Amino acid sequence: MQIKFSFDSSKPIAGEANIEINRSINDVFYYIGEHFYDNYPKWAIEVVEFEPLDGSHVFVGAKAKQIREDNGTKVESIFEITHYQPSITLIFKGITEPYIHSYFLESSDQKSTRLTFRFELPEIDVFMRPFQKLIRSAIEDGAENTVENIKNLLTAVPS
Repeated sequence: MQIKFSFDSSKPIAGEANIEINRSINDVFYYIGEHFYDNYPKWAIEVVEFEPLDGSHVFVGAKAKQIREDNGTKVESIFEITHYQPSITLIFKGITEPYIHSYFLESSDQKSTRLTFRFELPEIDVFMRPFQKLIRSAIEDGAENTVENIKNLLTAVPS
């Protein structure tokens, strides 16, 4: 007899949020992409330690180490920049832990930018699958917090 689970163990769990920022796309990408190593710990407040491993420049293939505090537990991971397209995209994925962070920018004028942030867990342990709705909700809340934090940090500094 084959046991059927009510969840798909191969489907990623993801959350996405977007926000309008009253800054040019170049200003937003300068903050998020070009100065990622300086600014990432500012908007990702759960990051308690952060270290670029391949110098101070952001490029495809560059790696960094982070220690995040998640519910009182420190979790270390190394990630790699997988896509870096100025003023459009920054994506990195976990090497030691399975996750993907994606930042997408678009603009229809010179005054504002739409930032979309997506966090994805491409895989989770089977024993965690019954909690996928709870995990998805936490990921969506985290995505909302991320775009809000970035907007607040960018708009606090005069252009």
